[in-house]
Parts: sequence; C-alpha cells; structure tokens
Amino acid sequence: MSKVEIYTWSRCPYCIRAKALLDRKGVDYQEYVIDGDSEARAKMSERANGRTSVPQIFIDGYHVGGCDDLHELDYHGELDSMLRKAA
Repeated sequence: MSKVEIYTWSRCPYCIRAKALLDRKGVDYQEYVIDGDSEARAKMSERANGRTSVPQIFIDGYHVGGCDDLHELDYHGELDSMLRKAA
C-alpha cells in the first residue's frame, strides 16, 4: 500500500470528506492537523506548490491536490491504482 499523507484542519468539511473517502477504501494515512500552526501550514504550502487550502493530499510524495482532486481521481478510476503501488 502506498504512503498517504493528508494535511487538515480539524473542522474542515472538505478534510472530513477526503478522509471519509480514504477510510471507505481502507487506506491508512498520516494526518497532519495544522489548526493554527503557521509553521506547519508553510511546510504544507511549500510541498503543495504554493497551495494554502486544506486538505492537501500526497500519495508516495506525489501531490494529489485537495478534496475535489482526490474525488476526481476516484471518479476516473485512477485512485485505486495509485494507492496499490508500493510505497
């Protein structure tokens, strides 16, 4: 299974929705809850090519994007193959 990382805020509805999709697929992921942590948000933004919105999702170090991007990959049948690749 691939290594999945997700930067979130605890009460963000998009973060909750993205995690729910990963949970439904049985994916283990590393969550970084960055509420009020400007240093962590800056690190996320650097990794996410300047994007500052949450969630920001990475699979094996590849920047997937946010919640809509994750669901788009799933809709097109690309997410499962990304998740199956060896970490």
